[in-house]
Amino acid sequence: MFRKFIKLLFIFISLLFVSCSSVKISEKERKVRVVKILDFHDAWNGTQYKYGGTTQNGVDCSGLMQILYREQFCIELPRTTWNMSKKGVEIKKNSEWEVGDLLFYKIGRKKVRHVGVYIGENRFLHASTSKGVIISEISNYWRDNLWQVRKIL
Repeated sequence: MFRKFIKLLFIFISLLFVSCSSVKISEKERKVRVVKILDFHDAWNGTQYKYGGTTQNGVDCSGLMQILYREQFCIELPRTTWNMSKKGVEIKKNSEWEVGDLLFYKIGRKKVRHVGVYIGENRFLHASTSKGVIISEISNYWRDNLWQVRKIL
């Protein structure tokens, strides 16, 4: 009985450390993720924004993230930004952001939701309503409207 308890305790503690959001990825893994995201960007760069779109004829922000994660990381994400925002683990400190983390925004009076993927060096890939699929600097505008960051990978 005591042995079983110790075994379960060990498993619980191991899972706690493995799922800890502050664990940094290796430099090799970081580079692999960047290459995957930038390759995806090369294929989708300039694709126009289309609400509800999921093709290179037009795509919205959540559709872009869903396709990116499916094609590059073999992970299925929900279709909407709201449902995506419930997945993974929330990251509270920007010093803990890693390449591949999803950045969620609430923008404007109606608090429209928006999502993009962090690629490091203060930049993220997303589908802009005005410019289509682009990489943007995380400027004051984006910082001021940041809602949450979630680790999926």
